[in-house]
Amino acid sequence: MPIRLVERRPEVSPDRLLSECVPPPRFAPVRFETYRPAPDEPSQAEVLGVLVERGKVLAEPRREKSWWRRKSPAETLKPGIYLDGGFGVGKTHLLASLWHVSAGPKMYCTFVELTNLVGALGLRTAVEALSAYRLICIDEFELDDPGDTVLISRLLRQLVDAGVQLAATSNTLPDKLGEGRFQATDFLREIQALAGYFDVRRIDGPDYRHRGLPVAPAPWSDDAVERATAGLPNASCDHFVDLYRHLGELHPSKYGAFLDGVEAVGITDVRELTDENIALRLVVLADRMYDRDIPLLHSGVPLDELFSPTMLKGGYRKKYLRALSRLIALAHAGMD
Repeated sequence: MPIRLVERRPEVSPDRLLSECVPPPRFAPVRFETYRPAPDEPSQAEVLGVLVERGKVLAEPRREKSWWRRKSPAETLKPGIYLDGGFGVGKTHLLASLWHVSAGPKMYCTFVELTNLVGALGLRTAVEALSAYRLICIDEFELDDPGDTVLISRLLRQLVDAGVQLAATSNTLPDKLGEGRFQATDFLREIQALAGYFDVRRIDGPDYRHRGLPVAPAPWSDDAVERATAGLPNASCDHFVDLYRHLGELHPSKYGAFLDGVEAVGITDVRELTDENIALRLVVLADRMYDRDIPLLHSGVPLDELFSPTMLKGGYRKKYLRALSRLIALAHAGMD
């Protein structure tokens, strides 16, 4: 019988959250040497060169501050580098490569994982724990609400003051984060303040996950998903509605543990979503599946119809498009 994800209720300790702050398995072997800039996209080679040089600096242990000595190369850099670009142009590959070459202690997480970690530890404890790191890499930097804006702005200010170097990726420039979702003056001021921490670098190029692939593979039938997952080792199978309702009962910080030991995910009767809360939970699940390279088998609507047209025009548009890009890649893997 396949695994039923709706029967799982994992508990995740703060220690586990910290210990898991490393590049996901699909990015464990990547290095700068394995990144292949597209010949017709000069920004890719340019950013690679900038990161290689920053990596050389970060490979040296962090030096203690002193008023009398000359500044180290690391101290002459902006405290962070920010990679902006579309989906699938290699930003995460480059971010993970920087993490691999840098001296420890170091941390790698998604923005959602960082906010979940701070929520679990509390801001003061999080600052104390994270100030010891040489480098913190934040993938998929995205501010979803005013509370996150203030929280992460305070956190990053204190970490920068402690000498921590930052590296981040996003599909939105740092002074545009949160655009289309909230417009309060105080929150906009916080967002613009974050931009000052980063050396912003743009990476252009098409989404490599969709090069030569159709928009989305044809859905399976319900029976085909159930039969296939019953015959695969460590595969799950759940009805779409049951799954998203269950996700609503779990904190997103638990979605990684939710997938422990799962080697394929089957979802029957996938439907178009119109509820933002449900859609955002599915986005986090898609990210955790993609991190673990878990193939997807699904029935119902094609994946490019998962989010309603209204959603794809709204403030979370880029988040939904990233999720579609990843789910479609996983669905193609499920066809193999």
